[in-house]
Amino acid sequence: MADTSNAPMALGDNAARQLANATKTAPTLSTISPRWLTHMLQWVPVEAGIYRLNQVKNPQDIQVLCANRDEAELPTTFVDYDEAPREYFLNAVSTIVDVHTRVSDLYGSPHDQIKEQLRLAIETIKEKQEGELINHPDYGLLASVADDQIVLPLNGPPTPDDLDELLTKVWKEPAFFLTHPLAIAAFGRECTRRGVPPPTVSLFGSQFLTWRGIPLVPSDKVPVADGKTKILLLRVGEKRQGVVGLFQPGLAGEQSPGLSVRFMGINRNAIASYLISLYCSLAVHTPDALAVLEDVEVGKYHAYPDTYR
Repeated sequence: MADTSNAPMALGDNAARQLANATKTAPTLSTISPRWLTHMLQWVPVEAGIYRLNQVKNPQDIQVLCANRDEAELPTTFVDYDEAPREYFLNAVSTIVDVHTRVSDLYGSPHDQIKEQLRLAIETIKEKQEGELINHPDYGLLASVADDQIVLPLNGPPTPDDLDELLTKVWKEPAFFLTHPLAIAAFGRECTRRGVPPPTVSLFGSQFLTWRGIPLVPSDKVPVADGKTKILLLRVGEKRQGVVGLFQPGLAGEQSPGLSVRFMGINRNAIASYLISLYCSLAVHTPDALAVLEDVEVGKYHAYPDTYR
């Protein structure tokens, strides 16, 4: 008689799976982030791809007088303008997506192959956009900080004192701090050590730590090198003479402000091509709209007594 002691007693998972349908998700992309910076900036449409930032020249020379109740002679003055204002030019973040028509025709269910390819490419382009808004050597936030708006930490890790010093640099309606998540965690540790845990605020359905009522916004695009990073503080908006994002309106194939998707045709190899372009830049209206805390250490931890563990 055959030995049946090791024979399966019922239909197993591996065999049954061959006859079962599976619920298929759309492709996920691990590099996608919330991109809070692009949400929190005011975006300004730009004509012909150029944004000219006109500024007053020598504002301290404008003469005014608080007159007494007499017939004192009033000063005469005029407001002069900078003869060579800075011009910001829009940059394009672009790519071309190729999809073989056979793939899109035969494998379009349950997910449209072309739609998913475009979606994932657009998400990647938007991630690159936020990185450029922070790090571009010409118009990025880190390259736009005036020398007298740079602050160094007192001891290395970010402390409430350091963020207070930043607030003295951008004291006119500051909007938010921007830094790497590691710096926010380091700041939280310093606050806990001092017994002043920072409160939180709800924005866009998420919770943010705050200091003096100003949210600390995380972005993994703020660079970390040798255990150190930077913390930015911004004032935003044209009316506040702050930081603004720039985009080109009215593009052919416009999907959202500054974003264009255009069909380029099908070549002789039956490959369909789509051009995706995102035009953007960033401008800082006045130097006191932006400050940075540099050389922020993010790896310092504190030993607590066992009773606090």
